[in-house]
Amino acid sequence: MFENLTDRLQGIFDNLGRSGKLTEKDVDSVMREVRMALLEADVSLTVVKDFVKRVKERAIGAEVAKALKPGQMVVKIVHEELITTLGEPGRLNFSGSTKPHVIMLVGLQGSGKTTTAAKLCVFLRRDGRQPYLVAADTYRPAAVDQLKTLAKQVNVPIYEEGTRSRPADICANGLKAAREAGAAVVILDTAGRLQIDDNLMSELEEIKRRTNPAEVLLVADSMTGQEAVNIAQGFNTRVGITGLILTKIDGDARGGAAISMRAVTNVPIKFLGTGEKIDGFEEFHPDRLASRILGMGDVLSLIEKAEAAFDEQEAMKLQQKLMENQFTLQDFLEQLQKIKKMGPITQLLGMVPGMDRFRDQINNEEAEKRMKRVEAIINSMTKDERNNPKILNASRRKRIAVGSGTEVRDVNEVLKQFRDMQSMMSQMRKGRFPNFPGLPGLR
Repeated sequence: MFENLTDRLQGIFDNLGRSGKLTEKDVDSVMREVRMALLEADVSLTVVKDFVKRVKERAIGAEVAKALKPGQMVVKIVHEELITTLGEPGRLNFSGSTKPHVIMLVGLQGSGKTTTAAKLCVFLRRDGRQPYLVAADTYRPAAVDQLKTLAKQVNVPIYEEGTRSRPADICANGLKAAREAGAAVVILDTAGRLQIDDNLMSELEEIKRRTNPAEVLLVADSMTGQEAVNIAQGFNTRVGITGLILTKIDGDARGGAAISMRAVTNVPIKFLGTGEKIDGFEEFHPDRLASRILGMGDVLSLIEKAEAAFDEQEAMKLQQKLMENQFTLQDFLEQLQKIKKMGPITQLLGMVPGMDRFRDQINNEEAEKRMKRVEAIINSMTKDERNNPKILNASRRKRIAVGSGTEVRDVNEVLKQFRDMQSMMSQMRKGRFPNFPGLPGLR
């Protein structure tokens, strides 16, 4: 998400940085480019006009005129105003509501509500709360079965009455069952609907009236584009949404929905769906997203992903192995698998300052294939071979290639990468810092 916008803005600011002194004409020229970049990213015209006006007023003012590097100051202003447009970080608010707290998920059909309900359960449980699911989508074929499957996958209790009962009755009965079960939070998975469908919107109003939710969250597909504004306004007018969850932000969306929906509804974005897997879900941080849009990286999110993937004690043991030159192919394989858990490689690159511009040089599908090939090769080795690669003679390498469905040259390449990493660690132990040879499995 935001890749096109990031590329456009990076080009604009690279040229801007070459100017020693900025005139009002320079600022006008830059803001025209920024305006076009935002419009191409599907940000609504009203939001773009307001954003450009605010930036321009500050850019031609005293704070830029007095700056030693005016170009950098303009980038700083754009960054700050982008954060303002994206709004304050929204967090779940359960104050004032009685337990169990109710979260009502609403949105269009196909926006990802059912999957989001399961992801939200995982998030809540990680936060120390006991979630409970209610299947209230009686319109979409197999919606109830899908939620039951996901509930089993994440080990969360679920209430359902099939598809013949009225959704409002299901939600009310589900809330009662959750209260008796001692649940802390109830998540209502409602059916997808158009904001202009009066009958279905009236149904949502009844559900809200009977369950008194602490949060009404609009689950919106970030690839919706300009129509996102109308969708958000429609739901907000009828049921009074308290927050937004943007899904599929790892796709090729232009990203304007995130900026537009927040600015037009004045409702905070609370979560981002970052992938199809259950753990592809994170809290929204406007400052981090603004930095990623401008190509400045997002180190904090990268650290959080690493902390979730790597156990602290395991990391200490690995560090000890590296320092004592005991790093094996088994360790190599385990670290590769942990990197995979953190998300697509291009997404990780976008979080490293300055690395976003190399994103186009890596194909996620190709990187995934190479990583799988490395896994297959190491998995085809015996325990002794993983612990002591020096015994891998020609006949062993041929056997491993056959067992992993690869060529001998692929086996040789993996072993070379492993030796490169060992060599790098050896040099680091001696106080030298060589160029990093690349992420394992990607070269």
